[in-house]
Amino acid sequence: MIRVMLDHLSVQCADPSSASLFYDGVLAPLGASRVMDFGEVIGYGLEGKPEFWVGPLVSGEPNREVHVAFRAKDRAGVRAFFDAAVSLGAPVLHEPRAWPEYHEHYYAAFVRDPDGNNVEAVCHDAE
Repeated sequence: MIRVMLDHLSVQCADPSSASLFYDGVLAPLGASRVMDFGEVIGYGLEGKPEFWVGPLVSGEPNREVHVAFRAKDRAGVRAFFDAAVSLGAPVLHEPRAWPEYHEHYYAAFVRDPDGNNVEAVCHDAE
């Protein structure tokens, strides 16, 4: 049984349509998809449970940068996430590689979403 601290996370987006197209593309290689869609508010998840939400900016202030990491089942998933992000025009922060300073098997890629958030795909397993 995998235990997690968070049940779900939501980010506000200046353009929910652009954000949802981005997340449709980058989460599919990780096995996640839209599981709830309320127009401008969309929930993504695995097995029907929304765990990550995007919605419109409602605070009136621009968001500060958020960092969110999505778990990939293997290193190929990290690379597929990265390739999908690049194909959607996402700015690259870090190409897929090992990050031994985090731990021995940490493998990740980092990109920016349409709102400038730092979005990562990570695998914690050896190749």
